[in-house]
Amino acid sequence: MTDAELDRSYSALCEALAQVGEVQAPLLLAMLSLSLMSRFERADQVLPLIANAQKQCAAEAGDAA
Repeated sequence: MTDAELDRSYSALCEALAQVGEVQAPLLLAMLSLSLMSRFERADQVLPLIANAQKQCAAEAGDAA
């Protein structure tokens, strides 16, 4: 995916989150995550991505403290 395609995709995600609203945003993200995860052949391809995202969130939470 090119930088322009990544930007376009991220913008579409942001717009979709805004349209569904704060209450439904976790559901949209969960549905999207499951859809994207199903495109991988094995869990060991997905699990490091989850761990990395979790680590980054924890680091940002620590920075905010």
